[in-house]
Amino acid sequence: MNAPSTLTLSSVRKKFGALTAVDDLDLTIEPGALVSLLGPSGCGKTTTLRMVAGFETPDSGRIEIGGKDVTRQAPNKRGLGMVFQSYSLFPHRTVAENVAFGPRMAGASKQEQTEKMRKMLDMVHLNGREDMYPSQLSGGQQQRVALARALIVSPQVLLLDEPLGALDKSLRESMQFEIREMQQRLEITTLLVTHDQQEAMSMSDQIAVMQGGRILQLGAPHEIYDRPETSFVATFLGASNLFQGRVGADGRTLATAVGNLPLPRAADAGTEAVLSVRPERVVLGAEAGTLPQGLSGRVVTSSFRGSYAAYRVALDGTEMEITAYRQADAALGQGGLAIGDKVPLGWPIEGSVIVTDPATGEE
Repeated sequence: MNAPSTLTLSSVRKKFGALTAVDDLDLTIEPGALVSLLGPSGCGKTTTLRMVAGFETPDSGRIEIGGKDVTRQAPNKRGLGMVFQSYSLFPHRTVAENVAFGPRMAGASKQEQTEKMRKMLDMVHLNGREDMYPSQLSGGQQQRVALARALIVSPQVLLLDEPLGALDKSLRESMQFEIREMQQRLEITTLLVTHDQQEAMSMSDQIAVMQGGRILQLGAPHEIYDRPETSFVATFLGASNLFQGRVGADGRTLATAVGNLPLPRAADAGTEAVLSVRPERVVLGAEAGTLPQGLSGRVVTSSFRGSYAAYRVALDGTEMEITAYRQADAALGQGGLAIGDKVPLGWPIEGSVIVTDPATGEE
């Protein structure tokens, strides 16, 4: 493989008619890192990847791979490997022929093609399937062939476009580990596009959460999850309970519809603010009695999820409901809260975070 390269996008912008798909986007992926573009449909993540691939040309801005400007270079001149959700294998070619396609097009000898092909099939655990056709393979095996075909050309950058979206849940999770392990072993700079939050968190060195053609927040998965900067990021990357209100005169409490809630840090008195609390931070039952919120409510729905249960709790004296996760502390499915149960609740102050509203930029 080549030495890992830096991928840099500087002030990249792309419009389709009146629609601005990507708006003045800056992003740097360090050599050997895997960065995910995460966001809902229409956020600009796929357009960004297509510009890196050379399938779309930016209206303005610059794209560099390994310090070289490739903004207007042809796709086959950029030194890229790409894996699609649909695999895009040649149905009339065998596994060996699919994988060896890149070296063959590059003019490699038959011996070199065979050596590289066998090495890649060994890497993706497909030895013995050289003479099979894509239609004879499972979805996971087809994805491994697509990955081998992308890596055999020793690309400077690997692009993954929703690569696991066509797989079932258990196979998708298995492939996440396999792709991540291979990417780290090869130290290949990788850009992943996904709308799957769990996939982004489990595979990435960094996640770029996108909305409206912009990156709202870029950081390590645990940083973005534990410290979201906007209400959109808080609710898109996992679930979150949001409390809107006005900061009190002491700068340490938030006056909300459910009462005065303590803030994790000082804020400007009199300003509007939003407090985000993850469901797993919410404490239900007797243990909540020592927490400062002093809230109580009634369980209105519950959902058993194996190692934990999810509850919706209607807060007393309000029309607000919040979500709480409770780890199993008895035999799974037993000893949980029942619908209609009255419970005190709260959360550790450090388990909350003040977020901004992206529409206004205000807390």
